Amino acid sequence: MTIHREGYASLLITTLVLGALNAGIYYGFTDNILLQNIILIISILLFFIVLQFFRSPNVVITAQENEIIAPADGKVVVIEETEETEYLKQKCRQISIFMSPINVHVNRNPVSGIVRYAKYHPGKYLVAWHPKSSTENERTTIVIENQGGTQILMRQIAGALARRICWYVKESQVVQQGKEFGFIKFGSRVDVFVPLDAEVMVNLDQKTKGGKTVLAKLKTKKS
Repeated sequence: MTIHREGYASLLITTLVLGALNAGIYYGFTDNILLQNIILIISILLFFIVLQFFRSPNVVITAQENEIIAPADGKVVVIEETEETEYLKQKCRQISIFMSPINVHVNRNPVSGIVRYAKYHPGKYLVAWHPKSSTENERTTIVIENQGGTQILMRQIAGALARRICWYVKESQVVQQGKEFGFIKFGSRVDVFVPLDAEVMVNLDQKTKGGKTVLAKLKTKKS
């Protein structure tokens, strides 16, 4: 288990703030050992809570070429047919994964291919399960076209707590399935839009593992 690079600054700030707080309590309340110990214990707990937000486990990818894997750890909260209006402009199957603060926050490519579209949208910070969060919240939209020409759209969506979305891919870039494409600090949601004829392999409320859980299988094209 390693610490994600997005966590370095947050962990440094957390350490400095908690260190200053404990120093202030120690010198300001020299005779109050109980208060010093309480603040120290709380500080240690807070530090490890922040630390676990930024863990970045190594993942071995075993998915097949026609399989779309989960881009994030979390829970499946939406499986529905919908109209994707930003880029694909057609009916798709939307699979949404809610990331809680205790989940790993690394986002991974669901398929290998070429990035055809990547755009950041500033916006609001509605709770991630709000119906309008996918169109009104801060978000990024990324589309990957696989070797067979099928385009898979992903959308990172910020929530009430997550107020920083990070993405590391750009248009025309070749990406590999399971490799990191982004990070959402402190949770939120990732939507994946797949073709209607793709076979959905997950159920509502099912837990997912980024880079491991197969969300759907693409229909094999006949030659």
